[in-house]
Amino acid sequence: MSIREFNLPDPGEGLTEAEIVTWKVKAGDTVKVNDIVVEIETAKSLVELPVPFAGTVTELLVPEGQTVEVGTPIIAVDTAGGAGAGAPTSVQQAPAAGAVEPGIEGSPAPKMAAAAAAAEAEEQIEEGKIGGTTSTGRTAVLVGYGVKQTEAKRRPRKPGAGAPAGGEQAGGVAARSQAPFPAEQTVAAPAQPAAPAAREGGARALAKPPVRKFAKDLGVDLAQVAGSGEGGVITRADVEAHAAGGAAGAQAPAAPMAAEGAGTAYQAPVFARSGEREQRLPIKGVRKMMAQAMVDSAFTAPHVTEWVTVDATATMELVERLRSDSEFRDVKVTPLLVLAKAMCVAIRRNPEINATWDEAAGEIVVKNYVNLGIAAATPRGLIVPNIKDADQMSMRQLAEAIGALTATAREGRTQPADMSGGSITITNVGVFGVDLGTPIINPGESAIMAFGAIRREPWVVTAADGTESIEPRWVTRLALSFDHRLIDGELGSKFLADVAKVMEDPARGLVWG
Repeated sequence: MSIREFNLPDPGEGLTEAEIVTWKVKAGDTVKVNDIVVEIETAKSLVELPVPFAGTVTELLVPEGQTVEVGTPIIAVDTAGGAGAGAPTSVQQAPAAGAVEPGIEGSPAPKMAAAAAAAEAEEQIEEGKIGGTTSTGRTAVLVGYGVKQTEAKRRPRKPGAGAPAGGEQAGGVAARSQAPFPAEQTVAAPAQPAAPAAREGGARALAKPPVRKFAKDLGVDLAQVAGSGEGGVITRADVEAHAAGGAAGAQAPAAPMAAEGAGTAYQAPVFARSGEREQRLPIKGVRKMMAQAMVDSAFTAPHVTEWVTVDATATMELVERLRSDSEFRDVKVTPLLVLAKAMCVAIRRNPEINATWDEAAGEIVVKNYVNLGIAAATPRGLIVPNIKDADQMSMRQLAEAIGALTATAREGRTQPADMSGGSITITNVGVFGVDLGTPIINPGESAIMAFGAIRREPWVVTAADGTESIEPRWVTRLALSFDHRLIDGELGSKFLADVAKVMEDPARGLVWG
């Protein structure tokens, strides 16, 4: 037996720690080089971590939910022959002495073949994969941080601890049993809440990270929740049903009191579902980084915010036309798309708005490109991924980019590279029915645009002959916060006015563009 420990690698970006979110393997599983074994959360995003050597997992050294520092051992793997025939080894892993192919024990030919395969693997590990080098010469250590992402596929978990691995699937990932958990697929509705049967082998409850956070916020113990998803996976609906059942059970004894007291009986508050009146949530990961960034921005850049009310009727009409256009039939078209394009046009007319303050160099850096950020609220905190070179995109390309960006953000898969190098940001508070706000500038940028809700409101319309009338129009509000160190009131006002004019008459974009 040759046990090797895999230490949490340096994720770069100045990060020194990460939280173990979800293990993809367990003791007894067979892994190959670049198989995804764990999902971690850094202060930037969720990252899938591949193992750098092949073998059989002997122990998971860090439980899910624990934050560890870079260099901490997180998993132990027996590399003395548990990876199967022809399994590649990483550049850091030499072939184990005397290792032979399983089932052909004692034969010298497999030893020579394994050694040759290992030597070949050392020379041919793909760029961007773990063990390989990136275009900058660094050794790739995390999926998503290199030039290419690993092609290893996710492995579904087995329901029981210690169950033997099945055959090989495409991509070299061992097959996993998909049998449902006993006594958990069918959820009965007893008169009194009852804990579900213990999971087979003491296995940990299966749930995705957003569901785990949701359960934690409600004070629900996932070990007591029966999963209705495929393979016994616990869904958000399962957590809500369990929480509602617990609340009903807690309030059941109060019903007779209410009848006797003619409505004077005390009713437990809705938030006290877990029996606790307060919850303490750890400040870590993306939320911790977001908080620090907002503090740094608010107390470093002198913020100024200006508002404008816009008749967006023409914008709404354009959106409806694009939605019925064959060119846009398979992409999502919203007023946010028009605003994004309007901002790119306005930046071309006011290039100094697209700049940053370089304190160290004592310079103002004017950017000749637009990396347009879209603020996205996720279960793990606020992130601001950006669309690279948005000013060079057509409306169709911009619509595709916004759709891909928001979908990736919701899944928690936004990579650090997608959140760096931003120019200017949009925060769409209108989707929550909010009219407007005073946004804080994203660190490293100099301006941010808040987009309010679009509502039908009375508006004074001036006809060509000068007569005025009051008509119902689609009205919205925009607010621009900017760094007053490099953007004065005139520049900020011109930029905001230009954006408003394009929203009022999108045809201006053709003239100014």
